[in-house]
Amino acid sequence: MKLYADPKACVGAGLCVLRLPDVFDQDEDDGTVILLRTTPDPAQESTVLNAVKACPTGALRVDR
Repeated sequence: MKLYADPKACVGAGLCVLRLPDVFDQDEDDGTVILLRTTPDPAQESTVLNAVKACPTGALRVDR
């Protein structure tokens, strides 16, 4: 699984960070998403997919 984020589409809601703080972070200046890991642990797959679905702007994407 490969994870992608589009900071330009992000509004800084932080739902991804709440779900997986070891994979996602937020920029201190504008709150937009920062990926800490682009290839999450396979055991986190379900939670990653939930975070992607929960993103209100579609700024997150997964390729399998």
